[in-house]
Amino acid sequence: MLKAGTVYFLIVVGAEFVLEVIRLQVVALHVGERLAEMLEIPNVLLATIIGARWIVDRFTLPPLPGIRLGVGLVALMLLLIAEGTVILPLHGLTVSEYLAGRDSVVGVAPLGALGVLTVMPFLVGYRWER
Repeated sequence: MLKAGTVYFLIVVGAEFVLEVIRLQVVALHVGERLAEMLEIPNVLLATIIGARWIVDRFTLPPLPGIRLGVGLVALMLLLIAEGTVILPLHGLTVSEYLAGRDSVVGVAPLGALGVLTVMPFLVGYRWER
Protein backbone atom coordinates (compact mmCIF):
# COMPACT_ATOMS: atom_id res chain seq x y z
CA MET A 1 0.00 0.00 0.00
CA LEU A 2 2.79 2.43 0.88
CA LYS A 3 4.67 1.90 -2.37
CA ALA A 4 1.52 2.13 -4.51
CA GLY A 5 0.37 5.25 -2.62
CA THR A 6 3.75 6.91 -3.03
CA VAL A 7 3.87 6.21 -6.76
CA TYR A 8 0.25 7.41 -7.11
CA PHE A 9 1.20 10.62 -5.28
CA LEU A 10 4.19 11.17 -7.57
CA ILE A 11 2.11 10.63 -10.72
CA VAL A 12 -0.66 13.00 -9.68
CA VAL A 13 1.66 15.70 -8.30
CA GLY A 14 3.83 15.51 -11.42
CA ALA A 15 0.80 15.95 -13.66
CA GLU A 16 -0.50 18.80 -11.48
CA PHE A 17 2.88 20.52 -11.65
CA VAL A 18 2.90 20.40 -15.45
CA LEU A 19 -0.70 21.62 -15.63
CA GLU A 20 0.06 24.42 -13.15
CA VAL A 21 2.96 25.66 -15.27
CA ILE A 22 0.78 25.61 -18.40
CA ARG A 23 -1.99 27.43 -16.53
CA LEU A 24 0.28 30.15 -15.18
CA GLN A 25 2.51 30.63 -18.21
CA VAL A 26 0.00 30.25 -21.04
CA VAL A 27 -3.69 30.06 -20.21
CA ALA A 28 -3.92 32.71 -17.46
CA LEU A 29 -2.24 35.28 -19.71
CA HIS A 30 -5.06 34.94 -22.24
CA VAL A 31 -8.19 34.30 -20.20
CA GLY A 32 -7.38 35.48 -16.67
CA GLU A 33 -6.37 33.66 -13.49
CA ARG A 34 -9.85 32.70 -12.27
CA LEU A 35 -11.01 31.17 -15.56
CA ALA A 36 -7.64 29.46 -16.02
CA GLU A 37 -8.04 27.78 -12.60
CA MET A 38 -11.52 26.60 -13.54
CA LEU A 39 -10.26 25.23 -16.87
CA GLU A 40 -7.48 23.34 -15.07
CA ILE A 41 -9.88 21.37 -12.83
CA PRO A 42 -11.08 18.82 -15.46
CA ASN A 43 -7.49 18.20 -16.56
CA VAL A 44 -6.38 17.50 -12.99
CA LEU A 45 -9.37 15.17 -12.59
CA LEU A 46 -8.40 13.32 -15.76
CA ALA A 47 -4.78 13.01 -14.57
CA THR A 48 -6.03 11.63 -11.26
CA ILE A 49 -8.24 9.05 -13.00
CA ILE A 50 -5.42 7.94 -15.31
CA GLY A 51 -2.93 7.77 -12.42
CA ALA A 52 -5.31 5.77 -10.23
CA ARG A 53 -6.15 3.35 -13.05
CA TRP A 54 -2.46 2.83 -13.77
CA ILE A 55 -1.67 2.22 -10.08
CA VAL A 56 -4.50 -0.30 -9.71
CA ASP A 57 -3.32 -2.18 -12.81
CA ARG A 58 0.43 -1.89 -12.20
CA PHE A 59 0.32 -3.02 -8.59
CA THR A 60 -2.61 -5.42 -9.22
CA LEU A 61 -4.45 -4.07 -6.22
CA PRO A 62 -7.23 -6.38 -5.07
CA PRO A 63 -10.75 -4.94 -5.22
CA LEU A 64 -10.88 -4.47 -1.47
CA PRO A 65 -12.02 -1.01 -0.39
CA GLY A 66 -9.60 -0.95 2.55
CA ILE A 67 -6.56 -1.49 0.37
CA ARG A 68 -7.55 0.89 -2.41
CA LEU A 69 -8.69 3.62 -0.04
CA GLY A 70 -5.46 3.06 1.90
CA VAL A 71 -3.47 3.80 -1.27
CA GLY A 72 -5.48 7.00 -1.68
CA LEU A 73 -4.90 7.96 1.95
CA VAL A 74 -1.15 7.45 1.60
CA ALA A 75 -1.17 9.76 -1.42
CA LEU A 76 -3.31 12.29 0.46
CA MET A 77 -0.97 12.32 3.47
CA LEU A 78 2.08 12.78 1.24
CA LEU A 79 0.34 15.61 -0.60
CA LEU A 80 -0.59 17.39 2.64
CA ILE A 81 2.95 16.99 3.97
CA ALA A 82 4.42 18.34 0.72
CA GLU A 83 2.03 21.29 0.69
CA GLY A 84 2.71 22.20 4.31
CA THR A 85 6.47 21.74 4.31
CA VAL A 86 7.50 22.74 0.78
CA ILE A 87 4.88 24.54 -1.29
CA LEU A 88 3.45 27.04 1.20
CA PRO A 89 6.83 28.05 2.70
CA LEU A 90 8.20 28.41 -0.82
CA HIS A 91 5.49 31.01 -1.46
CA GLY A 92 6.02 32.54 1.99
CA LEU A 93 2.52 31.64 3.18
CA THR A 94 1.02 30.04 6.24
CA VAL A 95 -1.98 27.73 5.89
CA SER A 96 -4.34 30.44 7.19
CA GLU A 97 -2.91 33.02 4.77
CA TYR A 98 -3.29 30.57 1.89
CA LEU A 99 -6.93 29.83 2.76
CA ALA A 100 -7.73 33.53 3.26
CA GLY A 101 -6.31 34.37 -0.16
CA ARG A 102 -8.37 31.78 -2.07
CA ASP A 103 -11.16 32.84 -4.41
CA SER A 104 -14.57 32.08 -2.89
CA VAL A 105 -15.83 30.35 -6.06
CA VAL A 106 -12.75 28.45 -7.23
CA GLY A 107 -11.22 28.11 -3.75
CA VAL A 108 -13.25 25.05 -2.75
CA ALA A 109 -12.06 23.02 -5.76
CA PRO A 110 -8.74 22.00 -4.13
CA LEU A 111 -10.67 20.55 -1.18
CA GLY A 112 -12.79 18.50 -3.57
CA ALA A 113 -9.65 17.44 -5.41
CA LEU A 114 -8.23 16.05 -2.16
CA GLY A 115 -11.32 13.90 -1.74
CA VAL A 116 -11.16 12.74 -5.35
CA LEU A 117 -7.45 11.90 -4.97
CA THR A 118 -8.28 9.76 -1.95
CA VAL A 119 -11.18 7.73 -3.38
CA MET A 120 -10.12 7.42 -7.03
CA PRO A 121 -8.09 4.18 -6.65
CA PHE A 122 -11.27 2.61 -5.27
CA LEU A 123 -13.59 4.15 -7.89
CA VAL A 124 -11.56 3.21 -10.98
CA GLY A 125 -11.57 -0.44 -10.01
CA TYR A 126 -15.26 -0.63 -9.27
CA ARG A 127 -17.08 -2.79 -11.81
CA TRP A 128 -20.82 -2.80 -12.28
CA GLU A 129 -22.22 -6.30 -12.33
CA ARG A 130 -24.97 -7.13 -14.78
